[in-house]
Amino acid sequence: MRRGPYSGALARVLEGTMASTAQPTCFLIADISGYTGYLGGVELDHAQDILADLVGAIVTAVRPSFRLAKLEGDAAFTFATVEKIDGSMLLDTIERCYFGFRRRRRDVRQATSCGCNACVRIPDLDLKFVVHHGEAIIQKVAGRQELLGPDVIVVHRLLKNQVVETLGMKAYALISQACIDASDIDPAALGMRRHTETYDWIGDVPAWAHDLDRRWQEEESRRR
Repeated sequence: MRRGPYSGALARVLEGTMASTAQPTCFLIADISGYTGYLGGVELDHAQDILADLVGAIVTAVRPSFRLAKLEGDAAFTFATVEKIDGSMLLDTIERCYFGFRRRRRDVRQATSCGCNACVRIPDLDLKFVVHHGEAIIQKVAGRQELLGPDVIVVHRLLKNQVVETLGMKAYALISQACIDASDIDPAALGMRRHTETYDWIGDVPAWAHDLDRRWQEEESRRR
């Protein structure tokens, strides 16, 4: 099994499971940020409708490059079984999804005359991505398809990060160094910023942060 900077006790625990059937996999999680705070004091029926609409738009936008593994509340966990990643495809998918999210958020807000808090506070919601490359096995668990392996844990841990506090990015794609290494992306040339997260049982996970709000502003300027 390939070992990275986060290998250790966690990897050894699952090494036997990963031994013969693990496949190289790119994991991508699109997570609607700000949703927990948004729920405080808003009408739940409208909030759930808005969430379902936005998540549906996200899942549609990442296809066909990525397959949906599962919906996890306000996040979509997706994957692609690939050994080498087409960097242009990956970034195009992420940016297309984010631009679509921003337009959908704007259109939903403009199209409704409802004055409830859930509708008024739609602009409070934003979108972030975490992307990682590693190995996974696909198993049936309780009749459902599940991705298993230490790299699945790593990509979910990356959701809890310090990008906002450290880099000041509200909307971003945090792409692990392992994913960069498996692709043809030159992160420095694209203006990405180096970032490292550290987790118990995993260790350091070096990564690069891609500022999606900046890309959205550039896209809007180009369209105008």
